[in-house]
Amino acid sequence: MEFHALEYCTPPSWIVEYWVSVFPYEVSDYRVYPRLPVPAVGAVTFHRGNVLLVQRGRKPNIGKWTLPGGVVELGESPVEALKREILEECGISVEIGDVVEVVSRVIQDERGRVQYHYIIIDYVAKYKQGVLKPASDILDARWVSLAEMEKYDLTEGLLPVIQKAVIKYKKEDCL
Repeated sequence: MEFHALEYCTPPSWIVEYWVSVFPYEVSDYRVYPRLPVPAVGAVTFHRGNVLLVQRGRKPNIGKWTLPGGVVELGESPVEALKREILEECGISVEIGDVVEVVSRVIQDERGRVQYHYIIIDYVAKYKQGVLKPASDILDARWVSLAEMEKYDLTEGLLPVIQKAVIKYKKEDCL
């Protein structure tokens, strides 16, 4: 009997079809169907009585309004990551204050599998300098008054975090 390695290395089509149906995502993006929660940061950034909101330009929650921030990269501290993300996304520099909240954000797909899982450290921040200009992976960025906040399509659970930051900012003057 002659051995043909290629015949034994190529899986049958039913295995490929099953694999694609079970894992219908791009494996190069470690954020989608992660093996572990992804560490991320966000900032409730204050300037002249307003809070900075950004409109998401990528999944999950594309089009919704949220805090600027993003994933902590290898070798970065959470504060370094947050300063970098806000500069990249919004073109401004900020002063980072205290932690407001640590949030576990889990989003499941239609089959109940964990599609996204972020552990987000939300900080209080204060605008320092720069011109607000949306870039990177956001569609828009705006300074929004607290009175107008409910008019925006915010990500789930964001409003209580902002309200907690307002209290912390006023009460403890943590910046």
